[in-house]
This record gives sequence, structure tokens and C-alpha cells, in this order.
Amino acid sequence: MSFSQVQLEAAIAALSQPGRLADAQALVASVAPGLERVLVSALHEGGWFDAAHEAAVRDAAGNADVETRLTAVRTLFAEETRLTMLVGVAVGLELARELGHDAAGEDAFPETHEPED
Repeated sequence: MSFSQVQLEAAIAALSQPGRLADAQALVASVAPGLERVLVSALHEGGWFDAAHEAAVRDAAGNADVETRLTAVRTLFAEETRLTMLVGVAVGLELARELGHDAAGEDAFPETHEPED
């Protein structure tokens, strides 16, 4: 599945409208435990929470200077949030693709090859 930059920007603008995500949030909340298992599995399979991650946690939490430690912990949280969001979006795209299969097993979201802008 491929979309042009213009299509992606228009979709993101539409999603940012107030109240636009209310139904989706309610739906996701109802299946959150299952989605969390998929997300955690994807993060671990991708090697995102391996020994290097544990070392970064220790480094951030272990700094003697309070301000340096707080900055390091905040940075680590921000990086983990971005990473989890990106993997979560990938999971969401695959979920949409899976839900888009019709009864015949055909993909409702076939590959498109839009010209690059």
C-alpha cells in the first residue's frame, strides 16, 4: 500500500479535527489488551527493548546529577513514546489491511503506485 505525500498530509489533517478520533478511541479501548500484546510482541521482535535499551535505562536513572538524570529520563521517555507510536501505527495499518480483506480473501486495500509529487 503506497500513498502520495499529499494524500498522507490530507489524511493527517483530517484526523487532527476535534472529535474525529472519539469513535476510534472507544473501539481501541474495547480491544486494548489484545492490541497491547501485539504491540509488545512487535517491539520485542524488532529488538527495541534489548540489552542496549536496558543499558540506556540504567544510564538515565543512574546519573548522580539530578538535572542531568531528569533530562536523560525525559529524553528516554520521549524516544520510547515516538518508537511505540511508530510501531503502533504500523500495527494499525496491518490491522486495517487485515480487516479490509473481503470474504473471498482479497485485499480491500491493494497496492497502489501513485506518482511521486
